[in-house]
Amino acid sequence: MDQVVDRDLRQTVSRFSQAGVVVIAAYVAAQVLADIGSLKIALVGGFSIDGGTFIYPLTFTLRDMVHKLLGRRSARTIIVATAGINLLMAGYFAFLSALPPDPSWTLQEAFAGVLTPVWRIVIASIAAEVFSELLDTEVYHLWVTRITRRYQWARVLLSNAFSIPVDSLIFCWGAFGGVLPPAIVWSIFWANVLVKGLTTLISLPAIYLVKGE
Repeated sequence: MDQVVDRDLRQTVSRFSQAGVVVIAAYVAAQVLADIGSLKIALVGGFSIDGGTFIYPLTFTLRDMVHKLLGRRSARTIIVATAGINLLMAGYFAFLSALPPDPSWTLQEAFAGVLTPVWRIVIASIAAEVFSELLDTEVYHLWVTRITRRYQWARVLLSNAFSIPVDSLIFCWGAFGGVLPPAIVWSIFWANVLVKGLTTLISLPAIYLVKGE
């Protein structure tokens, strides 16, 4: 009997760990892709919008999934670690752009023009990510510990409702304030909030895909 219980426990822990690895990997990947995508400013439906907006909102729900699986401390650790990864990525792109190109390679200008980091955007993006995701963590934790463990969709909706506008405000004005006309900056901000809000509503059910508190 004890062997059966021990085997079932090991299988449960294994599935739990595998889920954690997958969610963490998805979170880091979405953060990195969003930072690269933010280098493109597009015009969609009359709104100016950075390309990272289409994938970055998923990180809030993925963060909630990490929190549910592994707890608040792990969620905080992943947030800070991912910020470090994004900073390292920007530094690596700067290093590659500075290397002299092989004479037979004709894409140096295109590579450098796209991937050489604009450090103001990099810093604004990382600052927005860290501050808003940590805020998301605290609101989520408050809901779970002080309000109820039921209505998991509500904890995601509430935490994202706080973190999304804060993230967009810090990023848009930190990255583009004083560089682009205020009307364009506010257009990017509202487009960010709108797309992130819609993505939150679509991704809400994902919280039920993982087990935890």
